[in-house]
Amino acid sequence: MGFFSKKTKKEDQLTSFLPQEIYDAGVLELQDIIAPSALSISPKELNLGEKIVRSFFIISYPRFLSESWFAPIINLDKVFNVSIFIHPIETAKVLRQFQKKVAEVQSQINARESKGLVRDPMLDTAYQDLESLRDNLQQAQEKLFDVGLYISIFGDTDDEINKLESEIKSILEAKMVYMKPALFQQEQGYKSVLPIADDMLAVHSKLNSAPLSSLFPFVSFDLTSDRGILYGINRHNASLVLFDRFSLENYNSITFAKSGSGKSFMTKLEILRSLMFDTDVIVIDPEKEYEFLAEATGGKSFGISLNSDSHINPFDLPIPKEDESPADVLRSNIINLVGLFRVMFGGLTQEEDAIIDRALAETYALKDISPESDFANIEPPLLSDFELVLSGMEGAEGLVQKLSKYTRGTWAGFLNRPTNVDINHKFVVFSIRDMEEELKTVAMYLITHHIWNEVKRNIKKRLLVVDEAWIMMKSDDAASFLFGMAKRGRKYYLGLATITQDVEDFLRSPYGQAIVTNSSIQILLKQSPTAVDNLQKIFNLTEEEKYLLLESDVGEGIFFVGLKHVAIKVIASYTEEQIITSDPSQLLAIKRAKEELKMTQGF
Repeated sequence: MGFFSKKTKKEDQLTSFLPQEIYDAGVLELQDIIAPSALSISPKELNLGEKIVRSFFIISYPRFLSESWFAPIINLDKVFNVSIFIHPIETAKVLRQFQKKVAEVQSQINARESKGLVRDPMLDTAYQDLESLRDNLQQAQEKLFDVGLYISIFGDTDDEINKLESEIKSILEAKMVYMKPALFQQEQGYKSVLPIADDMLAVHSKLNSAPLSSLFPFVSFDLTSDRGILYGINRHNASLVLFDRFSLENYNSITFAKSGSGKSFMTKLEILRSLMFDTDVIVIDPEKEYEFLAEATGGKSFGISLNSDSHINPFDLPIPKEDESPADVLRSNIINLVGLFRVMFGGLTQEEDAIIDRALAETYALKDISPESDFANIEPPLLSDFELVLSGMEGAEGLVQKLSKYTRGTWAGFLNRPTNVDINHKFVVFSIRDMEEELKTVAMYLITHHIWNEVKRNIKKRLLVVDEAWIMMKSDDAASFLFGMAKRGRKYYLGLATITQDVEDFLRSPYGQAIVTNSSIQILLKQSPTAVDNLQKIFNLTEEEKYLLLESDVGEGIFFVGLKHVAIKVIASYTEEQIITSDPSQLLAIKRAKEELKMTQGF
């Protein structure tokens, strides 16, 4: 037996609406997601979840506002919101008020004069300012505005927010601009800085057009000179970043970038544009990336490896200049050769260092080369001559065994041949891609030593590009030699461009930081998370600049000259891009196009 109950019509309606109401109550809207977990309002501040917020308004300005006076606040590396409300005032209404105000000031001045009192400079200045502004308003040269400037600062603790408040007050008061907290109006103050354009505080100061323009918040400066090559586009304001490295205090640059960030592309672009300004360019190329550019511009490319036909004799001597003595040139070359042998042998003891130094002098003497010789008509010794001298010296047995690998062993032929490369061209590339990894540092030291001798012998405007410079940083002697070129290059009209993707290895060397310091141009492209913290300390980057480097696209980064820097984007024309590209897909397309052209011409 069952029991049935009869529902009323009203109960049926409640039952049917109940599930929809439950559903609506559970729906999350945008305001539910972005709202803080809790909100507490006090006379002095707000507590939004775990954050403390204080709002302020500007109450007073000086008589004159300098250009970009607000920029130090905008550029603070802190969390805060700024809102600027600009309310135009009808000119006719203002002029009526001005007429009354001018009459009041004039009346006060006349009253003081009738009493025989000394004139009041403040009244005189106010009268002049009012008359001048009234004239400009009547001539439509100026307009007047009610301006509200509000700032809300954020912090995790009272100490943090008090410190930020003091910092902002100090900056503003140094410019005679004063702010006050929005006491008992913190809610209205916070809402006024939200991006809803609602001026709830309504605390205004009257400013005319000229001082108001100084408040423009999006101020970005140009970083450019009146001559030079185009490095890229200023990402702040789309202006051109133009510089001539040879007009700066030194001619050096350094580029830090991770693999695939566009560092080779940017460097090739600079080379291509520098060639048009009568600059000779020499490149040490670890990956054979610059060979095609050399071919396209009529330059020369030399491959330096164990099996190549291009050789450099480390015993070559540069011809002394007029202000140099042969003795100094010979001594300097011997010192550099001792450094080369340290790199070749992985270090030397003090006894071995002394033996090699003596053996080098005797090797040159074997070829009748002395401090009094004429280096222009001599035949320099070879590594095998040095081995012959070394083998006859007491205590040099171990050195002879190490050296035999370069004269008669698996590495023979690399250093034991007369020089047959000529770098007297507009564009020269030394490729060491095919050199064994163990010998790349030796090869780079040898090439830079040869280039340095030529630079000192024949002074002209040159740019030396050392790609993957971290390879030289693995040896203190090689790094020291590179640093010496960076310091002394200006004397010989040489600009040194060092490029590296291995920031840690480069800066770990005691000479890495010194090379950075001696580079007038510093370029940071896209970075890896492991390297960016180190760069942030060295270049004093803000958190925003740090994240810019992490999130940059190819060819984007930060360009430094002296104490100034801007975000930059490297751009190239279509023709330039076809010449300098390193993209394998583009290179294959160019290769196919050439092959098709040859086939067409063959038919």
